[in-house]
Amino acid sequence: MSEEMNELSETIRNTYPIHLLVWFNKFDELRDKLAAGVQPGDLEKKDCRGRTPLMLAVTLGQLELSNLLMEYGALVNTENNESWTVVQEAVSTGDVELLRAVVECRDYQRYSSRVGGVPELLQKLKEAPDFYVEMKWEFTSWVPLVSRMCPSDTYKVYKQGSNVRIDTTLLGFDQNNWHRGNTSFIFQGQTNTVPRPLRCNRSYMFSLNNDSGEQAKIMEVDHETKQVFVEEMRVLSAADMRLLTPYSRSITARLTAPITTTFLDTDKISFERNKSGIWGWRQDKTETVNDYMCKVFGASNVELVTKTRHEHLSEEDKIKYRSTKTPLQSFLGIAEHEERTPTPSEEYSQSGNPCHISAAEYFNPEVDLGNKDIGRPKETTTKIQKFKATLWLSEEYPLSLPEQIMPIVDLMAISSSHFAKLKNFIQMQLPSGFPVKIEIPLFHVLNARITFGNIFGSEEAVSGVQHFEENGRMFCTVDEACFEPPASYVVVGAESRRQVSLEEEDDMLDYAIQKSLLQSGTGEDQVDIWEALNAQRPITPSFLNEDDEDKQLQRRPPSSPRYLLAPYKY
Repeated sequence: MSEEMNELSETIRNTYPIHLLVWFNKFDELRDKLAAGVQPGDLEKKDCRGRTPLMLAVTLGQLELSNLLMEYGALVNTENNESWTVVQEAVSTGDVELLRAVVECRDYQRYSSRVGGVPELLQKLKEAPDFYVEMKWEFTSWVPLVSRMCPSDTYKVYKQGSNVRIDTTLLGFDQNNWHRGNTSFIFQGQTNTVPRPLRCNRSYMFSLNNDSGEQAKIMEVDHETKQVFVEEMRVLSAADMRLLTPYSRSITARLTAPITTTFLDTDKISFERNKSGIWGWRQDKTETVNDYMCKVFGASNVELVTKTRHEHLSEEDKIKYRSTKTPLQSFLGIAEHEERTPTPSEEYSQSGNPCHISAAEYFNPEVDLGNKDIGRPKETTTKIQKFKATLWLSEEYPLSLPEQIMPIVDLMAISSSHFAKLKNFIQMQLPSGFPVKIEIPLFHVLNARITFGNIFGSEEAVSGVQHFEENGRMFCTVDEACFEPPASYVVVGAESRRQVSLEEEDDMLDYAIQKSLLQSGTGEDQVDIWEALNAQRPITPSFLNEDDEDKQLQRRPPSSPRYLLAPYKY
């Protein structure tokens, strides 16, 4: 052990043993400690600066230690106190090999977590009462044509036991156009299926076989082509793992583009009951939504934050991607400010510890580091726009938000960034009542309005769903036939279906918004709102490039549908 480590207080040494081995780059000692076994949660423990041991190793640019921690199951998909992920910190280092290793491990872990997570969600739903409900999504914007470019969709949700079926018509964005269809996603859970963790290469995988040898199953039913794409959830083989390796063009694209994250800052949100009536006669506002009387609440101080980092870019790339501030940004209500951490030398370009922070300083929560930090000094641009969200809450709605709807939202959040943002919002401490209608921001110019309707098929008859009343409350039964594709459909493997990740879905929607703003002009030479904001034409997402798509199709595991590999964050 180094002299500096020995000089640390006993409290720090006992609190952060793994972090300290990373800090002092003690590879052999760390390997021996991990081989001897660690307590559950030790690898995911965060230090007083919000970093896990893996996040610390990546930020310090330690490739060997990072690989060692990932080999023993350290989670890649974690965030630090500033909402940056391990992958984003790896991009910041500019180290190609480190980024490649982190992305590969992240994709591996995401697959395993989906494989284990979907049956767990279905198991949560098993004991809840069966139901049918429709969730209508409407995208609205005050900017001309944006709403038209972002069409609405209605998700039809069937739940019976541990089986779930979700019908949708909005499938994605292809060849610069929204692609519609008629598709059902059917999740068939198994009665005795319990995920069992298995150590496998870099992560903990899951065995989904139950005692009878059956497996959880996912089917994607295309009602237009009358095909069924079947996926029996299983662990990846060594051959499948090879196909998860990111290709060089993807790594290069990350290193030559800004690091960007967009999120709803919910720390300052407050809920207040909306009022109606004239001055002096104002009262709490109520509205009827799909025959249910709802209290109307407004959520204030809703901030949509977009943070962009540029420190890893060359000067040429910075010029290419740098936004130009215009008066229209003030018109849109977007506040923007730049942050840059001072460095000992402007010539510093690699990660590590350029500010020469000592371990005693870093691991002591009472020490204020000010603008100093480890890793490559950050060059960050932050854009903030304030919104008001609206909730329509009913005390009489016959569904339970935590028991019935949240598992469905969790399930959909695996493959839909819209549902992921909805999940983040409704996980807050909302006022009492079921949110029959919710309006929240998705992007700076786009809101989503989600409305629950046709509960139990009571407003419009649904095949296979029968509603009834008992003790003054409404219930329903859902026929098992709803969870089986028509016998005339052709059953095929899942390998021919192109996967769309969440980061791609956000890019697609962003691209659609850009296209709609450009199309609001009448000529190519006109400057529209989007160009005024960004001083550039929209950049086609890389996955819309045919060469890239071909490569992605070639490297996909033969049994891994898009909703299993979809990542939460870029």
